[in-house]
Amino acid sequence: MTIYIPLPGNEAMAAQLAEITNSALGELELRRFPDQETYVRIASDVAGKSVELVCTLARPDPQLPGLLFAAYTARELGATSVGLIAPYLAYMRQDKRFSDGESVSSRHFARLLSEAFDRVVTVDPHLHRIHDLDEVFSIKTKVVHAAPALADWITTHVENPLIIGPDSESAQWVSDVAGRIGAPHLVLSKIRHGDRNVEVTAPGLENWTGYQPVLVDDIASSGRTMIEAARHFETTGFPKPVCVVVHALFAGDAYEALKAVSSRVVSTNTVPHVSADISITSLIVS
Repeated sequence: MTIYIPLPGNEAMAAQLAEITNSALGELELRRFPDQETYVRIASDVAGKSVELVCTLARPDPQLPGLLFAAYTARELGATSVGLIAPYLAYMRQDKRFSDGESVSSRHFARLLSEAFDRVVTVDPHLHRIHDLDEVFSIKTKVVHAAPALADWITTHVENPLIIGPDSESAQWVSDVAGRIGAPHLVLSKIRHGDRNVEVTAPGLENWTGYQPVLVDDIASSGRTMIEAARHFETTGFPKPVCVVVHALFAGDAYEALKAVSSRVVSTNTVPHVSADISITSLIVS
């Protein structure tokens, strides 16, 4: 028997997963002591059950102690196995030592999770030089792709779409989503001068007059790439773009800034956010 147990903020997805799979929904008590140490109590019977802890890791550092304590506690209480469903998986971008003395945090983070869990499921991890999670995890991994859900949403909500990637890293997204709905696509050129200073150009955009631009990317943190890409359409005669994001991290005022230059901003429910109108929950257990 499987039981889904959400960490705080993940209750909605855990309930959906339990309902879809006809499984049990568990309960976890997690709070902070006055000195900020983490208290964890599993309030459900997990003995003899396969436990799936549900915890998106968009803000990983405050969550990690409670997540690890819950995994170890479930095992101590007799769980037959303990898995992690992390719709957004943090720390995958720092996958090499760019400067002397830097921590290759993707490998260290993967080691921490591998020691606590038997398996991990995530949605479209933000990988660069790592081509497969098995390169850094020593446990079973499953990667779920959000493209089918993005394509379905665009088909339903956007007429005559032109699917656009804001940079070369988004090319895989653009081609996959566009191919699923039979829409044209192109990829913009990006030069990054810093974390919040991005220059974007749109070669060939003039060939697609009459289409509705749809910017698609896997992750928006500072949002600068998508913001600068969206601004391109202000003076080109195109309507404001629809922006579609898989992982809506949106640090600071990024969401408000992107909304100001877009006709609509939507994301998936890998990260709880007001823009999360695209559900990928059923894909996780498909």
